[in-house]
Amino acid sequence: MNAQTMIWTGRVLTGLFALFMLGASIAPKLLHMPVAEQTMAELGWPSGFAFFIGVIELACLVLYLIPRTSVLGAVLMMGLLGGAMATQIRAGSPLFSHILFSLYLGLFMWGGLWLRDRRLRALFPFAREASGAADPETALQPAGR
Repeated sequence: MNAQTMIWTGRVLTGLFALFMLGASIAPKLLHMPVAEQTMAELGWPSGFAFFIGVIELACLVLYLIPRTSVLGAVLMMGLLGGAMATQIRAGSPLFSHILFSLYLGLFMWGGLWLRDRRLRALFPFAREASGAADPETALQPAGR
């Protein structure tokens, strides 16, 4: 896959992840939709936490979407998704459909970032190029150095 195709595929995956998070998780919490509080109550969360968790999710998503802070946003979002996974485990939810759903989202999120960020690809390569492979140390340096 050429670099341009990888970048655009990564952008599409990132956009789909962002739209899903906004529509399925963040908006219901920020708009005080009954389904958000009801779901949180079913998972054992006290009343009133949905809005605050939605604000945290939105902050992580914004950081993820800004190129300079995308890795920080992804790390923070993964922490949030880990907390969601722990909540599902504690609630006794089904493994593949509920507990691992946060892992699926995290892989989708990191896949989009990996495809659109050459520095991340240099840091976590699937395979090293045989000749002319960039040193991961220099790949992380800003252009022009």
